[in-house]
Amino acid sequence: MTELPRERMDQVLKRFEMIEAQMAAGPSPDEYVKLASEYSDLQQVADAIRSLRKAEDELRDLEAMLADKSTDAEMRELAEADLETVEERVEKLRADLQLLLLPKDEADDKNVILEIRAGTGGDEAALFAGDLFRMYERYAAERGWRVEVVSASEGEAGGYKEIIATVSGRGVFSRLKFESGVHRVQRVPATEAQGRIHTSAATVAVLPEAEEIDVDIRTEDLRIDTMRASGAGGQHVNTTDSAVRITHIPTGIVVMQAEKSQHQNRARAMQILRARLFDAQRTRADDERSEARRLQVGTGDRSERIRTYNFPQGRVTDHRINLTLYKLDRVLEGELDEVIDGLISDHQSKLLAATADG
Repeated sequence: MTELPRERMDQVLKRFEMIEAQMAAGPSPDEYVKLASEYSDLQQVADAIRSLRKAEDELRDLEAMLADKSTDAEMRELAEADLETVEERVEKLRADLQLLLLPKDEADDKNVILEIRAGTGGDEAALFAGDLFRMYERYAAERGWRVEVVSASEGEAGGYKEIIATVSGRGVFSRLKFESGVHRVQRVPATEAQGRIHTSAATVAVLPEAEEIDVDIRTEDLRIDTMRASGAGGQHVNTTDSAVRITHIPTGIVVMQAEKSQHQNRARAMQILRARLFDAQRTRADDERSEARRLQVGTGDRSERIRTYNFPQGRVTDHRINLTLYKLDRVLEGELDEVIDGLISDHQSKLLAATADG
């Protein structure tokens, strides 16, 4: 196992103890909130460091006892019996701490903008996009997150041609960021008389929600057009007379919002624009760094086919980690943790390897 950064561990503990002292000293409410947030971020790491050091002290005591020729037979027997257990505990604590000390994606704690679009497959693709959205809705509900639809364009046979939503809660981006990419479905459509299996696809984009301080958007770089919404596009379009389209001139990114309130449309469009620009900045910076650093973000290529949902076999396969689960119904009901945990573990393993390589 890679040697743990002992100096950094000392720094984490020192900072954690300093925050504890400052919080106990009765700071102002605003300062207390800042300290409490940092305290929460560091607590798990600090607890892990303390647990490891306690176990290492225990291991050293046992080794010293066994090395001491004056130790009587009964004490030696007890020490030998405890040694293997303590060694295993130290190894486990070191492995856990190594993961906790990995470089953290600064966006992990952010809320997300979730965008799902029907791809190839016509009506069936729109239905599948609806299935994916409900899957994420149920997963969010299980974790106590809040989902709010920003805009939706419904498919003619149901589902969605496109749906954009915000997902808010603790650690949302850290859990959902690996969902970006092409999701493929294989099933017999309800309209298929011959019982043939069709393959359709939908794309998922998970963008960390950006604050104004994260992205510098100059007014002169925006072109804002207001117009009357018209044509098909589902209930969200049909209920409004005032659509807003914002174009970010330097990048060509266009965001269209068509809800009931023009003021709300503009705010929502700016929210999505910030997220897309922030994501573009992260991707651009990511591409300029080494492979080791790029793995720290790892949000995935959205043109990549990442997962297949095979209905005839009741199978879900994530192609990035070669994980296959024969419980399609439960996954679509929002039981995503096994897949997401596998993706996170794979990501951490690659980070550890990259860290070990220097």
